[in-house]
Amino acid sequence: MTEHTLFRGARVVDPASGRDGTIDVLIEGGTVAAVGGGTERRGATVLDCRGLVLAPGLVDLHAHLRQPGREDKETVETGSRAAAVGGYTAVAAMANTDPVADNAAVIEEVRSLAARAGLCDVFPVGAITKGLGGEEMAEVGEMAQAGVRVFSDDGRCIPSARVLRNALRYARAFDVVIAEHCEDASLSEGAQMHEGLHSSTLGLAGAPAEAEEVAVFRDLALARLTGGRLHLCHLSAAGSVELVRLAKASGLRVTAEVTPHHLAFSDEDLVTYDTNFKVNPPLRTVEDRDALRAAVADGTIDAIATDHAPHAVEEKEAEFDQSPPGTIGLETALAAVLTNLVEPGLISLSRTIEAMSATPATILGAAEHGGPIEPGRPANLVAFDPAADWLVQAPFASRSRNSAFLGKRLRGKVIHTMYRGQLVVADGKAQR
Repeated sequence: MTEHTLFRGARVVDPASGRDGTIDVLIEGGTVAAVGGGTERRGATVLDCRGLVLAPGLVDLHAHLRQPGREDKETVETGSRAAAVGGYTAVAAMANTDPVADNAAVIEEVRSLAARAGLCDVFPVGAITKGLGGEEMAEVGEMAQAGVRVFSDDGRCIPSARVLRNALRYARAFDVVIAEHCEDASLSEGAQMHEGLHSSTLGLAGAPAEAEEVAVFRDLALARLTGGRLHLCHLSAAGSVELVRLAKASGLRVTAEVTPHHLAFSDEDLVTYDTNFKVNPPLRTVEDRDALRAAVADGTIDAIATDHAPHAVEEKEAEFDQSPPGTIGLETALAAVLTNLVEPGLISLSRTIEAMSATPATILGAAEHGGPIEPGRPANLVAFDPAADWLVQAPFASRSRNSAFLGKRLRGKVIHTMYRGQLVVADGKAQR
């Protein structure tokens, strides 16, 4: 007998269909069976969603699941569970594993691990260059034929304009996306944080915003030259935002993302030398942060992505200059955005779902995600309480605990996550 689940009385926010209102949604098996009329079914499991928002499951363009190679930090299963707890039904797993995801065999291994976990869809990102070395092209064609839609050397900016040009040109043949970490290493070598007043006060080496902006300018120029699809990862600087705004106005095929921690914090937050605030790109000035928020609001920045970067406890508890950059983010992303952007009235709830679900699903080519919530569509959904107040604390569903939001109070809590018609999170708790 087919299982039925009824989400009753939720505010459905679905940018893909333009719907924003209180309505019932019936799930039958793995798909949406009815929205509004015809939702009553005898024997259905009824979820009282009064006061909750029901939306398409979140989609993360940028997460590090560490497997294969660094299972002490995270595994595909623990990362998928963290994603589900955070309301995600699809995540893009970055290529900097060991071995590097620069061939179809590693891609298939990650997919197999995700299928075994059964908690969310995992879309492996393929490396642009072999071993992330920045010189020799990886098997982009082979991986594209295996279904990979996004390619990135992740935390390593392609150092050679020639190599990046070739990658953008080659990617056009498969209509895939080249995703770049924009950083001129010659300007950021040895940096521990953003270069400015606070780096001087703290006695830490800094990287200027120009380290990012120079690379953004180059990459946009190459996108113009080749006509390739370029995605800019975790932007952090106001100047980068202006470059993207101009590029979009001129018709370039470019998209961009920002992280919740860059939207919430600034370099002022490093005054305690808390290594959880050490990230790459670094947290920049309040003015940069505000420019990023405005860019999300007006659509210049298309997506909000976590850059979930788990690290072992002993690594993050090392001296500041020895600690690796990165913060986990899958379990706090939605609440961080609701707290820092929606509640102050900087963006609407619909824009939030668009930036965290519908648009990243389109960029990733994740057709079963991002909505619309309509009959016949896959039942990948999240229900959350936008008013719930909670304290971020360990333990996490993630294997790691290096969160920039640790000890912070946030508003907005995921209550249910439905993946392919199954509740993988119910009443705020992972079901497996």
